[in-house]
Amino acid sequence: MRRAVRSACEGGCGWIAVVVGEQRDLIEMEFRETPAVLVENPDWQRGLGSSIRCGLSHLLSSRPELDAVVLVACDQPFVDASLIQSLIAQHETSGKPIVASSYADTLGVPALFARACFESLLALPDDSGAKALIESRSANVAQVEFEQGALDIDTPADFERIKSRT
Repeated sequence: MRRAVRSACEGGCGWIAVVVGEQRDLIEMEFRETPAVLVENPDWQRGLGSSIRCGLSHLLSSRPELDAVVLVACDQPFVDASLIQSLIAQHETSGKPIVASSYADTLGVPALFARACFESLLALPDDSGAKALIESRSANVAQVEFEQGALDIDTPADFERIKSRT
C-alpha cells in the first residue's frame, strides 16, 4: 500500500485517501509519515463499491473543487508514478472522462475518472468496482497500456510468484 501512495504522490495526485477496513490499526501505523489520509469504511465487508463511495465522498467533502480522481488498487505491485502520470496526460490529451489501464484483454484500474463520473461512482452497488462503470461507458474511455496490471497479489502464493519474477 505504501508503494501505491508513493506512486500517486510522485505521479501528480494532490490529495490521497486510503480507504481502510478490517485492519485499520496495522495500516495506520504504515502510513504515519505519508501525506495520505486514512478513511475508514465501516462497511468494508459489503464490497469494493462501498469503499469507492467512502473514499470519493471523503475527498469531495474536503476538496469540493476536485476535478478528477485516480483509483488505484493496493494489490497491483507494479503501479508506479509514470503510470499515474500517463493516466493524467491521456485524460488531458483525449478529453475522455475515463482513462483506464489496459491489460490482459481488459480495461481496469488504475483508472482516472473525471468529475462527470463522480455521481456514477457514488452510485456503484456495494459489490461492484469501477470496472463496471468502465465497461458501461466504453465510448468515453481512453486507455493506457499497463501490461503488468494483470499481476496482483491476493494470497501469499501470489506474493511469492511475483517476487520470483523480479
